[in-house]
Amino acid sequence: MAEPMLKIDSLSVSYGGIQAVKSIGFEVAHKELVCLIGCNGAGKTSTLKAIAGLLPFTANTALFKTSLNLTTMPAHQRLPQGMALVPEGRGVFTRMTVLENLELGAYSRKSSGSARADIQVDLEKMLSTFPRLKERLQQSAGTLSGGEQQMLAIARALMGRPDMLLLDEPSMGLAPLMVEKIFEVVQQVHQEGMTILLVEQNAHIALQIANRAYVMDSGLIDYHGQASELINDPRIRETYLGQAPA
Repeated sequence: MAEPMLKIDSLSVSYGGIQAVKSIGFEVAHKELVCLIGCNGAGKTSTLKAIAGLLPFTANTALFKTSLNLTTMPAHQRLPQGMALVPEGRGVFTRMTVLENLELGAYSRKSSGSARADIQVDLEKMLSTFPRLKERLQQSAGTLSGGEQQMLAIARALMGRPDMLLLDEPSMGLAPLMVEKIFEVVQQVHQEGMTILLVEQNAHIALQIANRAYVMDSGLIDYHGQASELINDPRIRETYLGQAPA
């Protein structure tokens, strides 16, 4: 069996005296879309931020691409090594143009002539994937709607050509039609071979597109399994999908 893209064992995250994540473990295989779902305060975002290097954590194992030890890797080294985060709240540079944001996403790639040509190819692909961004290429990112900023944040991360994409609550604050569009793109990117770890409060839409899922509550993983099975589990339907069991 091939080694997973991401392997986590006994990961814990604490804020002062509060333990937000309590010794959890999970894996994400190559080209797999895995989601972490749960209510607010479950520890999902803390888990993702720890993996991205934005929060201190402890773990028995935290390996990326088999041999890269995340417990000792500085956050700024993760993108060059192939891990990109799309943070909760988008995190676009509002005073920069859409184009400048996209170009910044490729900053870690070498600046040789061939690399610049590849970056241009990727830029054109992003503008094809996100036509709204093409229409607003020279606008300041701060003038975009919330959904457009989310598109920009995803496109900017993809400009780094990551091996694994970390997505934190991409549906937050968006209208239903925009949520649908965003998740169509996430599904498309996954089908093209991207490994994705998705943190999402909208359990129903996450389970519809994921391969596997882990359900978090109070810093622990309560359930895990195939997304297609969990979406029909009476416990999950009642607690996280708002549907009473038959």
